[in-house]
Amino acid sequence: MADPTQIAKSRIQSVDFLRGLVIAIMALDHVRDFVTNVRFDPLDLEQTDPALFLTRWITHFCAPVFIFLAGTSAGFQAQVGKQGKDLSMFLLKRGVWLIFLELTVVKMAWMFNLQFFIGYHFLQVIWAIGISMIALAALVWLPKRAIAAIGILMVFGHNLLAPIDSAVMAGLAQGGPFPAATSLSDAIWLILHMPGGIPIGPTVAFTAYPVIPWIGVMALGYVFADIYLRDDAQRKSLLMKLGIGAIILFLAMRGINMYGDPSHWSVQDSLVKTVLSFLNVTKYPPSLLFLLMTLGPALVTLSVAERWQGKAFDVFVTFGRVPLFFYVIHLYAAHLAAVLLATVQGQGPGMAMTFFVFFPPGYGVGLLGVYAFWIAIVIALYFPSRWFAGVKKRSKAWWMSYL
Repeated sequence: MADPTQIAKSRIQSVDFLRGLVIAIMALDHVRDFVTNVRFDPLDLEQTDPALFLTRWITHFCAPVFIFLAGTSAGFQAQVGKQGKDLSMFLLKRGVWLIFLELTVVKMAWMFNLQFFIGYHFLQVIWAIGISMIALAALVWLPKRAIAAIGILMVFGHNLLAPIDSAVMAGLAQGGPFPAATSLSDAIWLILHMPGGIPIGPTVAFTAYPVIPWIGVMALGYVFADIYLRDDAQRKSLLMKLGIGAIILFLAMRGINMYGDPSHWSVQDSLVKTVLSFLNVTKYPPSLLFLLMTLGPALVTLSVAERWQGKAFDVFVTFGRVPLFFYVIHLYAAHLAAVLLATVQGQGPGMAMTFFVFFPPGYGVGLLGVYAFWIAIVIALYFPSRWFAGVKKRSKAWWMSYL
C-alpha cells in the first residue's frame, strides 16, 4: 500500500495532468463564447455542423472532471492528516471563498460592465464547486461508505426528480431572458436541480449549475482518493476497469433510451447526425449519462497517464497545479481578446464590454479563428501559471491553499 505522505509530496502527477488538460479544454469553450461569430447553440442539430458540435461537446468533460478531482484533492488531504474539524473547516471556508470569487472576480471577468455586474448573477462552475465543498465539509464526518452511498444515490438517482422539475417549470414566470422563480420553494428547487432565474430585489441570480448532482460527484471524488493508496499495478487496473465499465454502462443505457437523461436520442437524416444525437446528453443539471460519458474516459486517462512524460505532459501538469489561478486569468484573457477583436473589426471596444450573450450579429470569427485565439491564449497563460505554481510550491503561507 502506498505511503500517503509520499502521495502528497508527489501530488500524483497524473491527477494534475488530467486537471490541467481539462481546464485547458475549458478555455476553448470560453474563448469560443467570446470570439465566435455563431449566434446559436452549437449542440442544436438543426443548425450546427459536426466540427462546431464536437468543439462544444469535448468541453463537456471539464466540469465533471474538475469537480470530481476537487473531491479527490480533499481526499488526499485527509490521507495525510487533515481530518475531522481541520478538514471540515478548510472545506467550509474554501467553499465560501469560492462562492465569493464567483460573485465578484469571476463575475467581472464575464461582464466587463458594472451595470450588468449589478443586475445579473450567474451561478456557474466555481459556485458549484463552492457549494459542493460546503456540503463535503459536513459529509466528511460520515464513514467513507456512507459518503460513497450518498454520492452514488445523487449521481444515479437524481434523474428520478424529473417530475418535480416539470411541475416547478410549469409555475415559473416565462418572461425575460430565462424562466424565473415566483416563490421561495421554486427558488430552492432552482438552486438544487434546475437552471433558472431567482429574482433578488433588483437583481436576478441564474442557477446555471444547480448543485444536485454536483455534490454527489465531489463526494465520489473524495472517496475515490483511497484508490491511490493501492500499489501501482492494482491502482492502474482498477482505474481502467472503472473507466471502461462507466463507458460501457453509458453506451448500454443511452442505447436503451429509457433512463439516465431527459433528452432521448433519435435517428436523424444522416449517420453523422444520428451519432451526434446519441452524444447530445444533458449538462444542466448533468444527467447520469452525461457523467458516465465524461468521467468514464477520465478514469481511463488516469490509468494510462501515469506512464506519460515529456514537455507537453509537464505543461498540463503545471496548469493542473494552479487550476483556480488559470481559471480566473483565462476568463479575463478571453474577454480582453473579444475587446481587441471588436476594435479590429470596427465595432469599437465598447461593443464587447458586456456579457457575451449580448454580442451583436456580425461580430466574431469562424471556428478556425476560435482555435487560433484559444491556442494563443493557452500558450500565453503557461508562463504566469508556471510562475504561480513556483510561488505556491515555495510559499509556507496558510492562505496559499485557498488559491
